[in-house]
Amino acid sequence: CRAPAPPPQPLPPLPPAAPAAMAKDKKEKKEKKELKAEKKISKSAKKEKKSSASEAAPAAPRRVGTPGVFAKPLAGEALSAQLLALVGAAAKAKQLKRGVKEVVKHVRKAPSGLCVIAADISPVDVIIHVPVLCEEAGMSYVYVSSKEALGAAGATKRPTSCVVVVDGAKGGAKGDSGVAALYKDAAKAVKALH
Repeated sequence: CRAPAPPPQPLPPLPPAAPAAMAKDKKEKKEKKELKAEKKISKSAKKEKKSSASEAAPAAPRRVGTPGVFAKPLAGEALSAQLLALVGAAAKAKQLKRGVKEVVKHVRKAPSGLCVIAADISPVDVIIHVPVLCEEAGMSYVYVSSKEALGAAGATKRPTSCVVVVDGAKGGAKGDSGVAALYKDAAKAVKALH
């Protein structure tokens, strides 16, 4: 048989935590956060200075970001503003499908609503099939000039190539009367373009 093991010896007590050291660590962390915030502010100020300087000096015309030849019907400035307001209201009312994948899925399954496509997409192959699908399904579609404006109106942080505003009466989320009124006006204007 074995002899019983000796009882474990108690560990020596830990030294008391120094409150001054803890306070020092907190102060250091706070100072680091403040420095990071200051750096961000200075970076944004530099960007603003650069952008204002670039706006003052006329730049050479860029080919990237210009609407393609395929972008017909292209909405004018007034209709674009109206469509972007509609997209923003539809995003708040959850009556919006964003991106090529969601749009194609919606057009194939439940073709209702108004499709808004950005005209400055490159490469064009990404969205060129969307108008064909809309025509086959009997949906109205229209191009707007900027993918950045379309993304911002759709409450996303990234540029968006296309969106569908779902008609609230035909399978959208809650039918918002504000969205419905904007939708009717925009749908009439888009049909007049076709």
